[in-house]
Amino acid sequence: MRRHARLFATAARFVLIEHGSNRFAMVLVVLFLPAWTTLAYLAMPDDRARMQLQATGQWLTPHGNELTAISGALNGVTLITGFLLFAATFHSGGFDKRLALAGFPRPHLVAAKIAGLAVASALVAAYATAVTCLTWSPRQPALLAAALFCAGLTYGILGIGFGCLLHREVEGMFAIVMTSIIDLALQNPVTSSGADSPGLRLLPSYGAMQAATAAGFSTRAVPGCLVVQLTWFAAAAVVVLLAFRHRTRTALPAHARALPAPRQGTDRENHPAPSADTPR
Repeated sequence: MRRHARLFATAARFVLIEHGSNRFAMVLVVLFLPAWTTLAYLAMPDDRARMQLQATGQWLTPHGNELTAISGALNGVTLITGFLLFAATFHSGGFDKRLALAGFPRPHLVAAKIAGLAVASALVAAYATAVTCLTWSPRQPALLAAALFCAGLTYGILGIGFGCLLHREVEGMFAIVMTSIIDLALQNPVTSSGADSPGLRLLPSYGAMQAATAAGFSTRAVPGCLVVQLTWFAAAAVVVLLAFRHRTRTALPAHARALPAPRQGTDRENHPAPSADTPR
């Protein structure tokens, strides 16, 4: 048990150092997140939009700008966590592979990445919730923070997966941006006429969007939505573990990885000692 804890702590330290050195992600958190959330609130009209909350069946009439602010906060959190984890995984690929080939357990490396993701998601979600509460007052701020946290976990694990599977940095950035935009735009009734479509339940942030909407405009608790979101995260984590194992595999053939160790005395048998007549 102590050995596993020590290996996990070592890997987690590497992950946190990698996150802390990503200055661009810090700039996104400090500047982009409040700017995007505030602009989403100010730019949209405050006309009420009648919608049905699928999680409870309750009909709501939120202001359009407040609903868009929730979508903007989710978009900002998912983009930042996805980018942060993709960048960390993409740039540490060679280091992770050397650790794995040296015998460092892959599950410990993945667990450390997930722990770093949880820390980053918690900090970003708390900051986004605070920024949202500065512009308007959601009815359940704690539930809003939980929804943002779960969305950050999901897109962070997707970022790890993209970092393991994609070969160019621009590919990962495009995948994260487009996934987040399409995912959340389709669920916003202000921008999408099909926001109540049953097929949207399969989107990565469906549970978080439902929970965040309930947090903003309803007093009902919707723990089931958070469970749905965490289920999405858990399923993606399994796929990421397989992708990480594939990425850190060795390219050597099996017989080259299992060469027998030389026996003692082999060199002496193959190379007999020189006789007295042998010149030195």
